[in-house]
Amino acid sequence: MVRSLLPLFALLAGSAFLLFAGGMNGLILPIRGEIEGFSSTSLGLLGTGWAIGYVAGCLRTPALVARVGHIRAFGAMCALAAITVLVSLLALTPWVWIPLRAISGFCFAGAAMIVESWLNERADHRNRGQIFGIYTMVNLAATTLGQMALTLGDPSGFLFFVVAAIVYCLALLPTAISATQTPTALTSVSLNLRGLWRNSPIAVFAVLMVGISNAAFGTLAAVYAAQSGLTLQDVALFASIPVLAGALAQLPVGILSDRYDRRLVLIGTAAIGLLADCVFLFGGISGATANLAAAAVFGTAVFAMYPVIVAHANDHAAPGSGLQVSGGLLLVYGIGSIVSPTVAGFAMTGMGPRALFLVTGCAHIMLIGFAIFRLRQRGAVAAEDKTAFVAAPLPRAATPETLTLAGLDDDVQEAEEEDAGAASGPDASDDDSSTTDSSAANPR
Repeated sequence: MVRSLLPLFALLAGSAFLLFAGGMNGLILPIRGEIEGFSSTSLGLLGTGWAIGYVAGCLRTPALVARVGHIRAFGAMCALAAITVLVSLLALTPWVWIPLRAISGFCFAGAAMIVESWLNERADHRNRGQIFGIYTMVNLAATTLGQMALTLGDPSGFLFFVVAAIVYCLALLPTAISATQTPTALTSVSLNLRGLWRNSPIAVFAVLMVGISNAAFGTLAAVYAAQSGLTLQDVALFASIPVLAGALAQLPVGILSDRYDRRLVLIGTAAIGLLADCVFLFGGISGATANLAAAAVFGTAVFAMYPVIVAHANDHAAPGSGLQVSGGLLLVYGIGSIVSPTVAGFAMTGMGPRALFLVTGCAHIMLIGFAIFRLRQRGAVAAEDKTAFVAAPLPRAATPETLTLAGLDDDVQEAEEEDAGAASGPDASDDDSSTTDSSAANPR
């Protein structure tokens, strides 16, 4: 295993630098904005800008890489991301930060896709699970370390902006000097809402609600914690602990979803999330310990729902369409992420920091209600017809290439291998009609 990972060290190092800088940048902005007196509305718009840029990056990066190549595109993404951090320091106003955050989201998505495509090129059916698991752990650790690093200095100065920019630049070095073979073209996934809805209405609606809930929390959790009187160290923990709790919860939640109707598991996790919402809204909690404990319960539920939704959608998907279905859901999640930070920011400006959980609570209530409705409309999938549950990183940091690396397109690859074998037969020269483009496949 170690021998197979050594050639990938440069790529994993580049990804770690990228996620470290992203974690630091994503947390320093709301903290510094709070210090500068920015309104919750304007800080919520930072999340909206990021989501718009991130979705655009997922959609447009494949064409950019096809035009200029992987190494040039990756270097440009990292350099531009570093520039946005430094310009944010020079112009301490939300109306400059918001478009810069959109550019940063675009660059972050593009850089992540390029690293993941390189990793996917080196993966096969024997080691794909190991590579994806290590890649996910490296990214989670790097993001957490980037957030916790803010406790080591004064966020009112220039230190963390400069450090984040430096680390973004460091991210481009491993791939720039690596001898790893340049991969093939990036995965391109189109959004077909009608086809996704026909495949699984609850998956589309649920992933939209989860996008609304998780993006609002991910953008404004630090603002809630700061306005609630928590120290800088506790603010960083408040942003990090829910993510770690959600990552740990994916395994038991996945086991339950393989044994029982995934919709029931989704209702249960959403109910736990709603319980945490109510604790924040009506529990009268104060102090670091109570807030961190409630945040851990919140993260355990909300950050474990996304892979259950993807697995349920793939249970109903046609063979060979897993990547298109999962990629489409990722983009629907992005749509929810665009809307919710701004709505939550307006709510917090008018009603105080706890209004953040009014927005997340409404999303969880609607998810539960629609899931109960769908239980009466469609029977459960038989256990033998279920696809394998695959633990997934946060969709906020996932791209279509992440889905490929996770092995969600294995059925597509196997079909292509069969087609290739058939094409080498005696009749291949007379019939090339079986050739397909998996990146343009449609789930329906």
